[in-house]
Amino acid sequence: MKISFIDLAVQQKRIREKVEEGIRKILDHGQYIMGPEVAEAEKRLAEFAGVAHCLTCSSGTDALLMALMAYDVEPGDAIFTTTFTFIATAEVIALLGATPVFVDIDPDTFNMNPDLIPAAIEKATREGYTPRGIIPVDIFGLPADYDRILEIARQNGLFVIDDACQGFGGVYRGRKLGAIGDIAATSFFPAKPLGVYGDGGAVFTDNDELAALMRSVRIHGMGPDKYDNARIGINGRFDTMQAAVLLPKLEIFPEELQLRREVANAYSQRLKDVVKLQRIPEGYESAWAQYSIVSPEKNKIIAALNAAAIPTAVYYPIPLHLQQAFKYLGYSKGDFPVSEAVAKEIFSVPMHPYLPLGQIEEITGIIRAAARS
Repeated sequence: MKISFIDLAVQQKRIREKVEEGIRKILDHGQYIMGPEVAEAEKRLAEFAGVAHCLTCSSGTDALLMALMAYDVEPGDAIFTTTFTFIATAEVIALLGATPVFVDIDPDTFNMNPDLIPAAIEKATREGYTPRGIIPVDIFGLPADYDRILEIARQNGLFVIDDACQGFGGVYRGRKLGAIGDIAATSFFPAKPLGVYGDGGAVFTDNDELAALMRSVRIHGMGPDKYDNARIGINGRFDTMQAAVLLPKLEIFPEELQLRREVANAYSQRLKDVVKLQRIPEGYESAWAQYSIVSPEKNKIIAALNAAAIPTAVYYPIPLHLQQAFKYLGYSKGDFPVSEAVAKEIFSVPMHPYLPLGQIEEITGIIRAAARS
């Protein structure tokens, strides 16, 4: 049987009838933009996360952008985030003219190391920037260290935006991601734990004022009169057709999260003594967007897996501070040694809720043999 990196086909078989029924309803009522399915999706997502407000939008990137725009982030502001993540996290900061200030990661969780944030704040202040906020990333689905990050943020008057684009469905000490921080953002890109069949995203908050601001930003800064715009905004609306996909997926999401954790446990039991795995602290539950492995034998292991037609991926081979797009920030190789070291040795293997145990055993058997040869 062919092994898929992410198998959406099995899931689709479970929900296809409901998806098609939902799309038929949209074709009948004709409200293709912000139709009633969007409002229903927002209601159910807010209930799932345990927050007062959920606003869907056009992508996870726009979710992060809307959150920053709600805080009027502007040139001269410093926003602190991890260098070991997808570019969107820092890209939205730069798009608003603010400055991404990178922080190195914990070598075991791969999340931003909160112990390094105070020094980054002090340095940014000395350089004339105005510290405004922190954007932790729930890397590979694992929650960041929010108690420590929120403590630092409150001490310094900073907001916290949880980049849960990989982590929605994860749990931090009894609280679901989406309900932590001033605002949380997620992505519904098809490969995410909760994805649709196109682009999409959402923001979550308990703050009524922030919700109102983001609701305005989402539709061109709309004011009480749609042609009298209150602020500069974006076209960030969620597509009604995608809401029809999201709703049945959300119904089975809790079950799929449990299945992901079972897959991850099966991997970890078989690999813990031969490669380095992401550490899951006590009280944390990952959404397992990816199952990632760190090994100095990375290239050998990947070659062995590929020879057996088993797909792999590398997230993220180049930390953000070394990417061409952020060259203007003046960072150099060696500035964030943990991120650089992890980036050299990390790779990901197939991860989805429907990965059979037989395939897990085949994958782990090849990894064990290659790592020890």
